[in-house]
Amino acid sequence: MIRKADRAAFMAALAAEHPNPKSELNYTTPYELLVAVVLSAQATDKGVNLATAKLFPVANTAAAVAALGVDGLIPYIRTIGLYKNKAKNVIALSEILRDKYAGEVPQTFDELVALPGVGRKTANVVLNVAFGQPTIAVDTHIFRVCNRTGFAAGKTPDEVEEKLLKVVPPEFLHNAHHWILLHGRYCCKARSPECERCPVARWCRAPEKTARLADFGSPAKDAPEAAS
Repeated sequence: MIRKADRAAFMAALAAEHPNPKSELNYTTPYELLVAVVLSAQATDKGVNLATAKLFPVANTAAAVAALGVDGLIPYIRTIGLYKNKAKNVIALSEILRDKYAGEVPQTFDELVALPGVGRKTANVVLNVAFGQPTIAVDTHIFRVCNRTGFAAGKTPDEVEEKLLKVVPPEFLHNAHHWILLHGRYCCKARSPECERCPVARWCRAPEKTARLADFGSPAKDAPEAAS
């Protein structure tokens, strides 16, 4: 793992790339965000935004979406992968929010994950983005970056999340999810990581970093010895 003394510098370098990070899903209320995140599973943010741009002007509250029913919701989200199951989950969670929470999105992890279609990642995104809680949602980008760089390696997303909550300095915790995700989405990509412009390359021990920099004629910079 990256040395404890270097963790703040690692996060500061990511923060400098995106000083004011925010979700790339379009939303205006916690409910809209919840629906968008549920729809985003195995789908792109761009695709979800195209769908919700048609849905939300028509129905953007728990009561309004529940009133559509599954058959009424499907035409709006048909372009999104797994749309049939997602429609069932969105209608079911909307009915629960309408009947149990007066249409409001609950602000606790346990209440959120009890909703249909809401897993650990979705709950953490909503708590962090909508309510400002210092949670970290580990998606494929964050899982890859944390394991590739060694910042918070783990065999499962839950293990990576647990480690991140321990190793991210408190002053970076609120936006850590965004900074690491955006780094993975636009720089530390799965197939072609752009190591030659990576702001945290000096701390990264990934074999592909050395190969990538060699291809670009740029020798890898010396990095600190790995330590916990």
